[in-house]
Amino acid sequence: MSEKTPAGFDRRMLEALICPQSHATLEYDAAAQELISKPAGLAFPIRNGIPIMLIDEARALD
Repeated sequence: MSEKTPAGFDRRMLEALICPQSHATLEYDAAAQELISKPAGLAFPIRNGIPIMLIDEARALD
């Protein structure tokens, strides 16, 4: 059984990924295809199943 989403993101990667700014754990937003760092107030995009963990590419949360 695969834990990949339809876009190809493997949810098990969440165990290894942390926010590059706050070093906090991330939450997966399947609808927006983003990884959310609430402490940093940033959303990192997932493109073609690959998380883009660059602060310059992140979207600021409202």
